[in-house]
Amino acid sequence: MGFHRPYFVGLLLLLEMTSVLWRGSFAGAADHNSDVGNDLQIEVTKKGAGKQVFIAQGVKEGFMLVDVTPENAVVIRQEKEHDRYLVDESETHDRPMTAAEVDVAISDYVNSGKARAQKK
Repeated sequence: MGFHRPYFVGLLLLLEMTSVLWRGSFAGAADHNSDVGNDLQIEVTKKGAGKQVFIAQGVKEGFMLVDVTPENAVVIRQEKEHDRYLVDESETHDRPMTAAEVDVAISDYVNSGKARAQKK
């Protein structure tokens, strides 16, 4: 019995997301121990036809992945404070997102992170 494509893609996304969060936790730990205070750190990287963004400020971290395949698009959002997840959600679109739609989604997420950081 082989993998069904949607389940296999989901498994790959879960592994990628865990990897990114794991790396982000260690990178953030070094920054949290330094004297940079609560500076907002944002890292956007291209992932195939999609993108991912990692946002950190103090003990809060946010992550968004937009994974685009020829058949669909999957958007994963996670936010956590220390080890507690505040947001852990995903959505699947029944068509691939365009590059412009991916850029808008990532930009909106980054801007919302910046707005929340300024409120403090």
